[in-house]
Amino acid sequence: MAATRPNNTSSLSTESNSVAGIFDTMSYGPAPETENAAQAWIEKHKRSFGHFIDNKWVKPVGRKTYTSKSPVTGEVLSETIQGEEEDIELAVSAAHKAFQSWSKLSCDVRARYLYSIARHVQKHSRLLSVVEALDNGKSIRETRDCDIPLVVRHFYHHAGWAELMDSEMSNWKPVGVVGAIVPWNFPLMLLTWKVCPALAMGNTVVLKPATYTRLSALLFAEICAEAGLPPGVFNVVTGNGAFGSKLAMHQQVDKVAFTGSTQVGQILRKLTAGSGKKLSLELGGKSPVVVFESADLDSTVEGIVDAIWFNQGQVCSAGSRLIVQETVLEELVDKLKERMKHLRLGHSLDKAIDMGPIVDPSQKKSISDYVERARKEGAEVYQVPGCLPKEGCYYPPTLITKVQTSSVVVMEEIFGPVLVVLAFRTAKEAIALGNNTNYGLAASVWTENVSLAMEVALSLKAGAVWINAHNMFDAAAGFGGYKHSGYGRDGGKEGLYEYVSPAWQDRPCPQPVEDDLKTFGVTVPSTPSNSSSTDFITVDGVSVPSIDHTYKLYYGGAQKRPDGNYSRSVRNVSGGLVTLVADGNRKDIRNAVEAAHKAAPGWGKRAAHNRAQIVYYMAENLELRRDEVAKRMSLARGRTLEETLKEVDLAIRRLFYWGAYADKFGGTVQETLLYGATVKIHEPVGVIGIACPSQNPLLSFVSLFAPAVVRGNTVVVIPSDEYPVAALDFYQVFETSDLPAGVVNIITGDHAHLTKYLAEHQDIQAMWYFGTAFGSKYVEHISAENLKRTWVDYGLVRDWTCKEQGQGEEFLYQSTQVKNVWIPMGETFAN
Repeated sequence: MAATRPNNTSSLSTESNSVAGIFDTMSYGPAPETENAAQAWIEKHKRSFGHFIDNKWVKPVGRKTYTSKSPVTGEVLSETIQGEEEDIELAVSAAHKAFQSWSKLSCDVRARYLYSIARHVQKHSRLLSVVEALDNGKSIRETRDCDIPLVVRHFYHHAGWAELMDSEMSNWKPVGVVGAIVPWNFPLMLLTWKVCPALAMGNTVVLKPATYTRLSALLFAEICAEAGLPPGVFNVVTGNGAFGSKLAMHQQVDKVAFTGSTQVGQILRKLTAGSGKKLSLELGGKSPVVVFESADLDSTVEGIVDAIWFNQGQVCSAGSRLIVQETVLEELVDKLKERMKHLRLGHSLDKAIDMGPIVDPSQKKSISDYVERARKEGAEVYQVPGCLPKEGCYYPPTLITKVQTSSVVVMEEIFGPVLVVLAFRTAKEAIALGNNTNYGLAASVWTENVSLAMEVALSLKAGAVWINAHNMFDAAAGFGGYKHSGYGRDGGKEGLYEYVSPAWQDRPCPQPVEDDLKTFGVTVPSTPSNSSSTDFITVDGVSVPSIDHTYKLYYGGAQKRPDGNYSRSVRNVSGGLVTLVADGNRKDIRNAVEAAHKAAPGWGKRAAHNRAQIVYYMAENLELRRDEVAKRMSLARGRTLEETLKEVDLAIRRLFYWGAYADKFGGTVQETLLYGATVKIHEPVGVIGIACPSQNPLLSFVSLFAPAVVRGNTVVVIPSDEYPVAALDFYQVFETSDLPAGVVNIITGDHAHLTKYLAEHQDIQAMWYFGTAFGSKYVEHISAENLKRTWVDYGLVRDWTCKEQGQGEEFLYQSTQVKNVWIPMGETFAN
């Protein structure tokens, strides 16, 4: 994407026009794109924009305004209004009303609307490209050749998904009103990533664009109306950050789709906790570019330019950490420094420039502060002298060497044209460095050794991994991250699930929980009582106390005493004592999580066939104890033996069901525009915490742990609070089924108390909670700390005996996360 001839002055500077002068300097002349049409559109609106609601411009009286300025020249482009809560009410009401009819349209009709939008965007593609370049500051080449074509591609692609919804998504239904909040770095493209799947699946949208870059969203809204999209289906409201939070919190917004900073993502997770709203977050990144000595270094240099200096480094997936094998480190850095001398900075409408200005002076200052801090810490900073235009919000491409793995510039997202360099010796060290980050959005691997490339790509914890390339996107391949980079995917079939809910499920609308979250999980261990808790048996005609049996905890493949040495009673429906179980605490949770992490690498790498055989073996061993387990459950729960036998049989059948899926959900090849293969891999989420419901204590336990483990996760399970014995009976089943130690770990005790510490744990990757509305709110709220995925029931009971509710795609979705590996070709045929 970068120009290749040297010239370190602005692309709009005056140069010699003589033939001799041109041949002498071999420099580019300016190639400005005309902005007449864009200025005419802005002028048509008298350089003042309101909201776009119900296919109409809405300008409430008395609103404050925000001045949009060109990052290149600082000139005023237009005024936009700062919305207030009344405006959100108006927009959401319009979207809610439109949803009633839009969601009921046939798939074919919705597909035609999306197709029409694609066609109209194509017709106005030049105008959109110029408006985007003016408002954001990115180069016209990027908006013209990357952003707008991707917008069009997404609408065409999702028109296809709209057409196929009845067959490909038959077990799902639209969520409702989507509140979409997008950032300033790709204003139109990221808007499209939310709007396309939302509309295709039958939802309606209220969009809040970023403060700095509102114009392309407002232009796009007009284009949608021109394309015939019904009123209220797509609405745009403008305002500040707090305005976006109010949109997310509106009672009639059923889903929040956010792209932006990790910090704001954490705020939104806390704000929406316990509300029943779906939430997807595409957040920050600190993506590694891993270069091996077997790489083609010249091609790699060009790839690094695209990785970090594309859009001035203002890209969430920017390859901002260059991790290079020691043997080629010096050579690659020298080549990179030479290449930096040839990068051209200038006016965003000059088709010959490589980099435009930073979006806003405040962002430029933030970048500069990071670089100056690195200097003070002893790092070497390389910047090409004299490369900046005299005017405008520019920052030079920057290379930082001699940094530590713990340096701030290595660990934190800078969001600017700054590249840091680290060295490695072995592939294992490269993987460790690549994964040494709180983020997990993207990565690239550079080597001519395909076997090495694939192994490293699979080992890097990131949602997108490019081989010998970087920053490649397509509508057919989902984009999104792990860890602090968020969860959910934009694009591909995997992206559709963010905008649907199970067909059987009503939208959860729990009543607001007013309880203090600090009180959740507070408990006191049990103390002795006057009443006897000892069973008596008759031996040789004498009544004697039975030998005490207290169930222990189960983690790391062994039964363990609880850290606190407390136990708790399990009672039947009449209040009589059934048995005693261990009363676990925070330390027991910690030990179980450690055991799960120890087991995770080996379990995840086991052949799927082997995992299936172990789960089938569990079913076999449970069936051997069928009558015993059913009888014990019948006596304890006051249910008939017929009912409990049915539950045991369903649990056995469900183990067989999930055993079948162990080797049938690995992924697929995505049909992207790449000349090569884009491979979608359903990776395990990691360590999953599971808090089981009281209902169907055996069946719900099996229904939750089985899909998680067959897909390669390890789990820490809190069994049913009322009857944990159903899960504890599995100790012997696990031990006789060749299940490796630490794959399934069971901690008994107070349900809320254990949930609190499991949900708070910083090294579990997902938390599934089935309990109360208060507990659901707590789990979602506390998950914001490390942005773990959550699956909660908001206190609503599901029928675990029903196939639609107790198994299926929903469980597979929760048990996996999508990684797309991009593998380009080009040795034999030109692409």
